Amino acid sequence: MLRWVPVLALLLGMVAGPAAAASASAWDIKKVNGDDYVSADNIKQFYHFASLTRSGSTVTLENATVLMKLNVGSTDCSMNNVKFVFSKSVEEIDSKAYVSRTDLAKLIDPVLRPRFIKNAGSFNTVVLDPGHGGKDPGATNPYGTEAEYNLKIATLVKAKLVTMGYKVIMTRDSDRFLSLQERVNVANAVTENAIFIAIHFNSGGTGARGIETFTLSPPGVAHYGRGLVEADKIERAGNEHDSANMALATSAHGSVLRALGTNTLDRGIKRARYTVLSGITHPAILLEGGFLSHPYEARLIHNEKYQAALAGGIAAAVTRYRKAVTPQPEAPAKP
Repeated sequence: MLRWVPVLALLLGMVAGPAAAASASAWDIKKVNGDDYVSADNIKQFYHFASLTRSGSTVTLENATVLMKLNVGSTDCSMNNVKFVFSKSVEEIDSKAYVSRTDLAKLIDPVLRPRFIKNAGSFNTVVLDPGHGGKDPGATNPYGTEAEYNLKIATLVKAKLVTMGYKVIMTRDSDRFLSLQERVNVANAVTENAIFIAIHFNSGGTGARGIETFTLSPPGVAHYGRGLVEADKIERAGNEHDSANMALATSAHGSVLRALGTNTLDRGIKRARYTVLSGITHPAILLEGGFLSHPYEARLIHNEKYQAALAGGIAAAVTRYRKAVTPQPEAPAKP
């Protein structure tokens, strides 16, 4: 049974390049409502999975380092027990499972082959965006405001990253209001390669809990929780880094899950069209660190040990991501 670790940490160097036999002409592609879908059998071959099995609606692909589970008729996917939410449901055609080409290219591939992402690894600057602030407190509860918690976590993350040798830029370092566009402007004023992490906490019904991480929806993919609209088909500035966004989200989400422990509910890595993700010209994610509206999680979020664990998970993810996407030098040829 595979030991739980963040996916990118486990996959570093573990997944070989595509099999020579899996040429472009060999892909088994079907059309579903006008969209291209690729068979799970192709995924098994291309990414060197040793086995593909099915039990009911669950399709499992496995090798020595990766355990992937797909669910026919669902958008849920897991890789090494980290939850991902596809943009389109897994389909069944002729008794075989098919995954949308968008989810293969924009989600599965960046997770399994992070070093194939171009120009993603050469950065030493991190932009932290504590959400809300000033006249905008965000979510509130009897313990405090989201704006306060966002800033506290970002400050802790900054301190950890600075000791690790990173240059850190905060969109705000006090309780002041910035518009969404102002946050984008701060990030895009950074001319060197950088990554952007927006820090938030959630609010919903008293039963909603857990953490979730968002990346920008690729063109043609809707904001999570609503249907596709015409504007979703337009490519945004942030879509230049779709693959890097997913790799960064995987590293952050998995690292935070590990830091917070097994009692934390994994709500998954999802796609959204938030302004701060759409306009950023660097790899960017938005992380929701728990629900201020949940009675138990509200107390956790107010606890300094939880805050330190969350901040530690985010900081560790930065180095894990950088290592995952940095190409390794080729070994010298033997004489």
